Formats: sequence, C-alpha cells, structure tokens
Amino acid sequence: MLDRSGDRSGMVNVAGKPDVHRTATASGTIRLKVSTVEAIRARLVKKGDVLCTARLAAILAVKKTPALILMCHPIPIAGVEVGFQLEQDRVVAVVTVTSLGKTGVEMEALAGVAAALLNIWDMVKYLEKDEAGGYPETLLEDIRVVEKIKARPM
Repeated sequence: MLDRSGDRSGMVNVAGKPDVHRTATASGTIRLKVSTVEAIRARLVKKGDVLCTARLAAILAVKKTPALILMCHPIPIAGVEVGFQLEQDRVVAVVTVTSLGKTGVEMEALAGVAAALLNIWDMVKYLEKDEAGGYPETLLEDIRVVEKIKARPM
C-alpha cells in the first residue's frame, strides 16, 4: 500500500466519463510600448516574425499542457486556432482548442495563450528594457477563459 502521508494530490479518474466534443477559448494581453507594437507590425524585430513564433509556441504549449500543468490528463487535441490582434500599445492573443474526450480543454487554451504571450515578451524584450534593465511598461494581463462549449455525450 502506498503511504501518501496526508498528500491528497492526484489526477481525477475520468475512466467512466463518456467522450464529449469540447471547445474552449482563452485570451490574454501583453502591454508593450507603442514603438514595440509598430516593430512587430512592420516585422522589424531582430529575432524574427514575432506572431508566427508566438503562434507555434501556443500550439506546442497546447499539446504539452499535461507536462506543464501536473494534474491535467493527456487528451486528444482535435484542433487549435491561434489569433492575434495588434492594438496601439498591446497584443491580444486568442487560442481556441477543440477535443473529443473525457475532460475539458480550458487549461490547454490557457497554456497556449500564456506561451504565446511569453514568447512575444522574449522576442521584444530588448525593445522594452529601460536604462536600468527593467520592463516598466511591459505587462501580461487578463489571461482568462472567454468561452467553454461542451456538447452532449455521444
């Protein structure tokens, strides 16, 4: 018998649940200097195409969510859509994940958004630093699930 010594951490058993078509959409924002957003828009960032890289990072994060979020089940990902909206002083990332499985896809969508935004930050950090090496204008914010759809069991 395993000694868990009061530790209640563990994955939920979903074996008895039916497969269900599920979709979740998450969004989030990275606030940047206006000049940084213009550099992204003009594709003048030294590390390359920021939005293409962020899109690929989001897709990979969705696929690797169980490795990042410890109690998440590996689930079959049917589709991932990643979009960006460039505003004057920010980039909004939106990730929609679809699956046919026993558990939801909210964490996958959130992981995708977070990875996209972190990759944007990494690629533009040289443009965002102040004289002291800080990031006074750079901010990740409003990462959240904006929609969750669960179809009836099959």
